[in-house]
Amino acid sequence: MFPKIRAKDLDVHFDPQERIGLFIDGAHLYAVSRNLGFDVDYKNLLGFFRRQARLVRAAYYTALLENDEYSPLRPLVDWLGYNGYYVVTKPAREFTDAAGRRRVRGNIEIEMAVDVLTLAPRLDHAVLITGDGDLRRLVEAVQQLGVRVSVMSTIRTQPGMVSDELRRQADQFIDLGELAADITRRQVEPRPRPVPARAPERARATPAEPFRDPVDLPE
Repeated sequence: MFPKIRAKDLDVHFDPQERIGLFIDGAHLYAVSRNLGFDVDYKNLLGFFRRQARLVRAAYYTALLENDEYSPLRPLVDWLGYNGYYVVTKPAREFTDAAGRRRVRGNIEIEMAVDVLTLAPRLDHAVLITGDGDLRRLVEAVQQLGVRVSVMSTIRTQPGMVSDELRRQADQFIDLGELAADITRRQVEPRPRPVPARAPERARATPAEPFRDPVDLPE
């Protein structure tokens, strides 16, 4: 029986001696956290798994539009690459659907599947952050190699964001909502700020000149 690592109200089973591989579908993790109302702190996420067992690899997968002058994902991808993550990117494909809406498609399931199968002989436990039912067969194949598989997503949304087939196949399902306190950005207390001396009364600003003096904006 594996020891229980309590994360809030969830009993998550890890063996401190087992070798773990963490494989993250970046788009899925972003969508789950957005729908559950929290921001993932990737440093805390890495630290959480390092505390549970022997983390062999943490891999992050995402698709990027190559023709974009600036993608909000690029700073995150760069940071992950320098801070303990193995990052895999692939070009996303942009197209227009039948309704004339701009769509972007960039599936990373094959890249993830290849890496999981390649690394499986060196793992005792594979943790997949994904909800894609197409990966059910991958989970089954890895289990046949003697590797335990956990799937992380959420069923707290309506509908849930994980395939029922994938969830049933996994040895353990972990709802990301239960781990929010462990992997969310820590709130920092604001620094005390000196109270400026009260300035003499000045004429009220007009709509055409709303700020006559510099305004101290919150950090």
